[in-house]
Amino acid sequence: MAGRTAGCAHIESRRVNTPSSPTGETPDQAAGLAPSDVAHPRAIRSFVKRAGRTTLGQAKAMAELGPRFVLPYQAAPLDLAQAFGREAPTVLEIGFGMGDATAHIAELLPETNFLCCEVHEPGVGALLKQIGERGLSNIRILAHDAVEVLDHMLPAWDAAQHPQGLAGIHIFFPDPWHKLRHHKRRLIQPPFVARLAQRLAPGGYLHCATDWEPYAQQMLQVLSGEPLLANTAADFAPRPHYRPDTKFERRGIRLGHGVWDLVFRRA
Repeated sequence: MAGRTAGCAHIESRRVNTPSSPTGETPDQAAGLAPSDVAHPRAIRSFVKRAGRTTLGQAKAMAELGPRFVLPYQAAPLDLAQAFGREAPTVLEIGFGMGDATAHIAELLPETNFLCCEVHEPGVGALLKQIGERGLSNIRILAHDAVEVLDHMLPAWDAAQHPQGLAGIHIFFPDPWHKLRHHKRRLIQPPFVARLAQRLAPGGYLHCATDWEPYAQQMLQVLSGEPLLANTAADFAPRPHYRPDTKFERRGIRLGHGVWDLVFRRA
């Protein structure tokens, strides 16, 4: 993933003028609430669409490889074996950015399927380009909101009715939403983590990484509070061998930040 797409969430709505404070915030915004003049704010999403231009190479990859590797969103359970053309452990990645880490991991772990969610079109094109250049066959892309994919295409694990389950979930460097009043927009929140954990098969793992220490602490608190998950470390985990350093990680290190990995398993 290696991108800030995952974890970005926002409320889209039709607005009317509301008196604001001297700081430019309405009273509702200052309190961290949805605006009072919005009757039905939309649900939090796993992304905010970013501006960006698709290169000729990315567009060519989308045209040539998209029909094979990009799956259509459908509000119905996804048959993973049919989607990948084989039975194999499947890892869900939420928000892969430009796809560098995704392609690296998929090449390193060819016996694992990777179902990858990203709405940023240049990122989708970039990953498709890498799929072609590296000759990868174990990636499928859903260019759709991961929250809706999770809710409608990936049923909770059930030994009798849905025995597949996910072998793992990757969420690398989601947007930390630094300002206090924006913390409610962070992706890693108890209700969402509960939904993730329910879709893991027993023994499956959830791997999160961030370069923002306050968010790392929140992640640790939220993941530790989920009864279906158990930490694989005393607190933060060493970086697993499969995750390469990313541009966000390198940037964080240059700025004097640390990078924190968390790896929890479903009991």
